[in-house]
Amino acid sequence: MNICFVGTGYVGLVSGVLFSDLGNTVYCVDNNSEKISKLKQGIVPIYEPGLEELVKKNYNAGRIIFTSNLSEAVRKSDIVFIAVGTPTSKDGLSADLHGVYEVAKSISNNLNSYKLIVTKSTVPLGTGDEVEKILLRKNKSNMFDVVSNPEFLREGEAIRDFKYPDRIIIGTNNSKKVSSVMEALYQPIIKKGGKFIVVQRRAAELIKYASNAFLATKITFINELANLCEKTGINIEDISLGIGTDARIGSRFLRAGPAYGGSCFPKDTKALTKTASKFDVSLNLVNSVIKSNESRSDLITSKILKILKKPKNKKIGFLGVTFKANTDDMRDSSSLKIIPKLIKKGCLISYYEPTGNKKILDKYKGVKNFSNIKDLANYSDLLIIHTEWDEFKSINFEKLTQNKKLQIFDLRNLYQPDAFLNKKIKYYSIGRPFNV
Repeated sequence: MNICFVGTGYVGLVSGVLFSDLGNTVYCVDNNSEKISKLKQGIVPIYEPGLEELVKKNYNAGRIIFTSNLSEAVRKSDIVFIAVGTPTSKDGLSADLHGVYEVAKSISNNLNSYKLIVTKSTVPLGTGDEVEKILLRKNKSNMFDVVSNPEFLREGEAIRDFKYPDRIIIGTNNSKKVSSVMEALYQPIIKKGGKFIVVQRRAAELIKYASNAFLATKITFINELANLCEKTGINIEDISLGIGTDARIGSRFLRAGPAYGGSCFPKDTKALTKTASKFDVSLNLVNSVIKSNESRSDLITSKILKILKKPKNKKIGFLGVTFKANTDDMRDSSSLKIIPKLIKKGCLISYYEPTGNKKILDKYKGVKNFSNIKDLANYSDLLIIHTEWDEFKSINFEKLTQNKKLQIFDLRNLYQPDAFLNKKIKYYSIGRPFNV
């Protein structure tokens, strides 16, 4: 099939490249000409394991075309995916749909034959209705169908998630005609076991938000239990194991740690509550999750200050600053909330990040970026394991550094406290007895 993806952000680029890898001809459109130029050179703007190789492979094979010419891409395609960003708007809650609607207008001007217009962006329920209205202003209803096809790609695991998804959600108000085309598109994935589920368009839009809100709830739930465990001398990992083996609950997203972050959970939980308020429905549970998560970074900061006792001029090194491992994404990372608070207390901040220097941290005077773990450990009074990169999981700290005053605060519980017994390095973690 000929496919068009409008937007080469995380969703559009990953999905477009992988559809091309299945043998389709894919037009990846972006109005950022510099980004398009770099993609043609095989330079990928995001870090995702394995993605760069797939971009080069399929571009060289002629299956993927990077372009800023939206009109041509739409006219040559059978299916057009809208995959532009939907960040939180100025009110701090709603999803900003300006980009989605602008793309819909551009598509409307270029419908030269029947096409499926598929919303891949995360959008609140009712967005598909608005997109349909925009298209109907200049086109007859038999020229298109508007579909919701939410993505469930985890950053750092996106290629695997695309190839072996738990489910493929298709939201349509014209189920027979649309589902046959979308099922044909996804057939190589369905054959591998992906569940193909067809629902009403509004239901598909809400499924995405509901999924993210539920996962955010699990993270917040285990983080709150971790606070209780620290006070009562219980190991949170025992609790996670005990409840996670219950098939009704499941073990995933039951790992205590920092506040959830990234491009999805913070904005999607807020957008869900805003949508509910429009229908005069109160989502008290989700509101509580948002509030608890927002206070999580303050709680962790207070623990850091407690460890330091006298924070002024203390050197704090962060192992990882992205919101999670295997990504270079800094959006809503808890490090961006903790670091400024520590700077205000007079702490000297440094970090080592596998994906390199982060420009967003350059605005803070004195923040240092180290190129290796050893130098960071030798420099620091307190080493904070912030992100669970594999290279942080098997460090022999005693051999790594001669720093006799080093302390470690493990926000990901990558190590066991017993491993530090009778050693000079003091070790603290999350959801375990916290004795300072």
